[in-house]
Order: sequence, then structure tokens, then C-alpha cells
Amino acid sequence: MSLDITTLVKKYDTPLYVYDFNNITNRYEELKGAFDGKKSLVAYAVKSNSNLAVIRHLAKLGAGADCVSIGEVHRALKAGVKKYRIIFSGVGKKDSEIREALQQDILLINLESEDEMKRVEMIANEMDVEARISIRVNPNVDPQTHPYISTGLHENKFGVSLDMAKRMYIYAKKSEHLNPVGIHFHIGSQLTELAPISEACEIVADLVRSLKAINIDIKFFDVGGGLGVVYNNETTIKPKDYAHAITQKIKGLDVTILSEPGRYMMANSGIFLTKVLYEKQNGEKRFVIVDGAMNDLIRPSLYNAYHKIEAVQKEGETTLADVVGPVCESGDFLGKNVALPPLNHNDILVVHSAGAYGFTMSSNYNTRGRSAEVAILDGKDYLIRERESFEDQIRLEEACDISWQE
Repeated sequence: MSLDITTLVKKYDTPLYVYDFNNITNRYEELKGAFDGKKSLVAYAVKSNSNLAVIRHLAKLGAGADCVSIGEVHRALKAGVKKYRIIFSGVGKKDSEIREALQQDILLINLESEDEMKRVEMIANEMDVEARISIRVNPNVDPQTHPYISTGLHENKFGVSLDMAKRMYIYAKKSEHLNPVGIHFHIGSQLTELAPISEACEIVADLVRSLKAINIDIKFFDVGGGLGVVYNNETTIKPKDYAHAITQKIKGLDVTILSEPGRYMMANSGIFLTKVLYEKQNGEKRFVIVDGAMNDLIRPSLYNAYHKIEAVQKEGETTLADVVGPVCESGDFLGKNVALPPLNHNDILVVHSAGAYGFTMSSNYNTRGRSAEVAILDGKDYLIRERESFEDQIRLEEACDISWQE
């Protein structure tokens, strides 16, 4: 991302998220192009970055949306994603959410349990509609990633076993109000090895073949997301190799491949900018205290995740420092043992690879307003979310009747 960071900070202040929309385009086209010649749909994982401008940009490119709440379904529709390109996933769906999804007539609802399937059937029966469903299969494949973002093992809360899935498909096939059109798996996030993906595809493709043998016609083969990105010199999977591994395992099956990239699309399309407040030395330990905090970017605190941090237009001999924020928690840090030159008040730090699971996981902890967000497209900057004010934070509280306290 080539941009004048100093000018952006003067214009929009900090903390600030900045996204490169041209890079988002490139990432989408590279992944979509890898499936060239095959029926496919790239359904963007809205949870990774749910800004309406981001979703709208991808929708214009032809992307669908993978949503894990009814709120994300509403965001996708509002941003212009076609309803027949929207998938509603997630372990826990309220009856009201299921009802709304059926009313919106989206592509399909991903099911995570037998109980959930029966609630969808009951609601579809009440509404006198047919629910297009997919079942999330847990292939019990080790994704070789961080345990917090592993989702395809039996010890994880996601999906059902192969045997349970088959029973559910047979039940759904017999139901007047369920139409089993898809199968889904997602073994984890930040995947950097091809073997687990290939293994999971083979397991699930074999299940699809056994279902077709009993006249259950699966039309959508959903491989989930999880393609890894470079945070710290990782070797990542090339989209063409990824697509080839999938297509080799589903030979002979007439299905549309669904993929659900989020981090792949957004992580390295975004940066987080923060200003230095002051430096502090506690014995041998150096701290750089900045105006950004764990409420803005929680990945380092939550996962001990690494984000490259650099000082803008600063030179000098570097020493190791912890980059920490103002939040009243010992776990409030953006980076530990970061090599940085001497820094002064208002110097700018760039936190890289912050486009995914950055703003979307932010909060108002310590009554801190959430950051502004800016898009860069063809060299021009656009404000796509205003900085949150104190009044924004308390609006829903002030709207309530507090006369009983007076």
C-alpha cells in the first residue's frame, strides 16, 4: 500500500484503520481465477471485516457473503450482495434469526447439529416454505494452526461427525420442508499447509458420493475459508495449488465449489495507525505507550498474535520495546520486544496485517470510542466509518427511561 501516512494521520487522526481496496480486488480476482473453468462462488467471510464499504466493493466484483449472524446477513443485503449468494452459518441461531433467513430466501442455511436441523424444519413448516440447507461436517482433520482458530477436530464445537451427517441428510431428504442442497466443512483459520485441506476434501467428497448413491443430490461443496496469509514470514498456499487440491478430490462430482475467504482477502489489505504518547523505562524494560489499544486491535492480547510494527520516518539505533496502550489491563499490548528507534510524542507507528479481525473485533472497553476507518482506492482516500464519539457510545443508554433513579 503506497500512501502518505503522515497526511492521513493529519486528516483523520489516530487510532486509524486504513484499507487498500485495490489490493482487495487483486486478492479476490486471484482466488476466483484459480477456479477458472469450474463452477464456483467466492463467499466473503463478513466476520473478518464487516464494514459496509468493504462488502459493497466485493459484491460489485461478484462475491457472495458467508454470514455468521442475522446482522451480517442484513449487512450483506444492505451492501448489495445478491440474496442467492448469501450463506447463513454459525453454531447458535435463534428462532427469530432462522425465520428471518428463510424470509429473505438466501442461498442456504448451514446447520451444525441435529437439534438445529429440527428447529429449522419446524420453523419452515410454520412458514410453509422449503428451507435450503447445508450440513457442516467435522472431518476430524488436524489443521496445524493455532488451537483457538482450529475448528475441524472432534474436540471443537463446530459441525457433526460423518455418521451423524449422513443420518441428518437422510432425514432431511424425507422432510417436506428441508432441501439438503449443500455440504460444508471448515477445518480452521490461518492454514499454511495444503495436506490438511486435501485430506478434508477427500473425506467429505467420499461422503457426497455415498449420498448421491442414495439419491441425495448435493449441489454445493463448501470448503470453508482459512487460507493463511503472511504475518511473519510464513510460507503460504498459492491459490492455484489450493484450487487444484480441491478439484482433484471432487472429480466426477457435479457441484459448485463454495469458498469463504476472509483473512486471505483482508489481512494484508489493511494497516492500523497509532501515535506515540510517551516512552517509559521500568528498569531494563522499555515501553512505548501509544493511543491505540487492545480494544482497537485485540489479536495480540487474545491469540498472542504477531503484527509487524514499524515507526514512520524515524531513524536511529533500535532497541527492543513493548508497544502498549492506555487500557487498564496488563494484557493491553500491540507487540512485545519490537525493535524500534527512539520515539517522541506524536510519532506514528504502523501496525501491519491489520485488515482482518481488527476493527471488527474492537470494543468500547474503558469507554473508548472505536477507531475511524478509511479506504484507499486508486490513490484517493475515503472515510468509510466515522470515529466513534462518547455520545455515540451512550446513545442507547440515554434513550432509556431513567426516571426511576431520580
